[in-house]
Amino acid sequence: MNQIATPTFEWMPLAPVLAVLLAACVGVVVEALVPRAYRFVSQLGVVALGLLAALGLLIVNYFAHSSGIMAMGSISLDGPTYLMWGSLLVFGLLSMMVFAERTLNNGASAFAASAASVPGSVAEAEATAARHEHTEVFPLALFSLSGMMVFVSATDLITAFVALEVMSLPLYLLSGMARRRRLLSQEAALKYFLLGALSSAFFLFGMALMYGYAGSFDYRAIDAAVLAPTYGHGLLLVGTGLMAVGLLFKIGAVPFHNWVPDVYVGSPTPVTSFMAICTKLAAVGATARFFFVALGADRWSWQPMIAVIAVLTMIVGVVLAMSQTDIKRLLAYSSVSHAGFILVAVVGATVATANDPASSVASILFYLLAYGFATVGAFAIVTMVRNSAGEAHDIDSWSGIGRSNPVIGAVFALLMLSFAGIPLTGGFIGKWEVFASAWEGGYAWLVVVAVMASLVAAYVYLKVVVRMFFAESAEGVSVAKASLLTLVPIGVGAVATLYLGLFPGPVLDLMTASSVFLR
Repeated sequence: MNQIATPTFEWMPLAPVLAVLLAACVGVVVEALVPRAYRFVSQLGVVALGLLAALGLLIVNYFAHSSGIMAMGSISLDGPTYLMWGSLLVFGLLSMMVFAERTLNNGASAFAASAASVPGSVAEAEATAARHEHTEVFPLALFSLSGMMVFVSATDLITAFVALEVMSLPLYLLSGMARRRRLLSQEAALKYFLLGALSSAFFLFGMALMYGYAGSFDYRAIDAAVLAPTYGHGLLLVGTGLMAVGLLFKIGAVPFHNWVPDVYVGSPTPVTSFMAICTKLAAVGATARFFFVALGADRWSWQPMIAVIAVLTMIVGVVLAMSQTDIKRLLAYSSVSHAGFILVAVVGATVATANDPASSVASILFYLLAYGFATVGAFAIVTMVRNSAGEAHDIDSWSGIGRSNPVIGAVFALLMLSFAGIPLTGGFIGKWEVFASAWEGGYAWLVVVAVMASLVAAYVYLKVVVRMFFAESAEGVSVAKASLLTLVPIGVGAVATLYLGLFPGPVLDLMTASSVFLR
């Protein structure tokens, strides 16, 4: 008689995820029990303790060399997992600081006083007059962050799907909570939810076909089935294509990018910042693990597909960014183009081994790190440039900002130059690494296309810089004074961008040494 195996769970190695999840649950309890007047401070304390504890536990586990396939084969704790978890925690902490900013809105947050109320209704006016605010945005963001951490480390499709939904559902809510331009925010949330649900359906259908092909949801079993196939190749190809739709939607790759500009513009800017880097990092990490671990032996089938999508994503993102007059929409299309540059390294698919540590994974992670610091700083500055109606998103409104506020202008210019991949910034080293990875992987033509797209993209960012420093100042627009909750992410983003551009060696060595996926 077969005995049921006793479930096992490695508590200490997986403690960073549990710490974030625990903080999110405590945040829910705070919402239920703590009086409204004390919720904001209480939530900030829970977020700070939870994320710092998770980061500390991650560092302890890293130096203790804790690694392996854990949680009964559902989660892989390897070098890429450590790097991605650490990046998510750092970017999550910086994003939560911008969430907590209240100085810019005269003591109120960027979130609606009553998001469930009809815009312009009496209920909304009463909530605003009473200075109510949605402090539950903090546990929602923590739940999403915990899903991201599991998503990048999942080693089977069931765990990956559950993590994908835990990551996505809170973001659908957060997108519709903007204090100003409420209708636009609610429209963004609805679009994100409907398209996100559709992409999840594609992901599930792909999972079913992958199970039909391999007889298992486990990545290693799928890899074994590819090496020794039992069924025809068609089932694998269709399943791969459907799963790619779900993954590429979250990355924001063309032709699954239509949600990006609308959601980025309509969402509260702190939420846009959180999505722009953390969601992209999680989606790229999960995509790389799925294609490199589960389908590494079948790369000749999926590489051409990803190469075409990378080209389309770079071209569409750059071309559409050139015509934008809204700074958030420009950064949204910029995010689309950066997704294309990241996919260039995925196409290269030079997978690390114990004897040859060079890999696409290291270049992908470095690019995400450089892009992440620049993104956090850029969106934090966007919250500070304001007119009488709130944030000034019209690019014409940014005219002369560099002269009226040289420090903020210089920092934003630095971040724009990093997005453009100008030398001495982290963005330049990141692009160099992904291009080198694709070149080594035999995709020289793709590198040529990517370099040309980068040259065109430089115009997009330099256009903003020129307007900031060489155009007449716009009337009624100024850089508002913010607290340290906003200034720290800006400072960290600027310093990290310079450091990664001037002294990339230590970080590249760390990522190269920790870029081996466990199989």
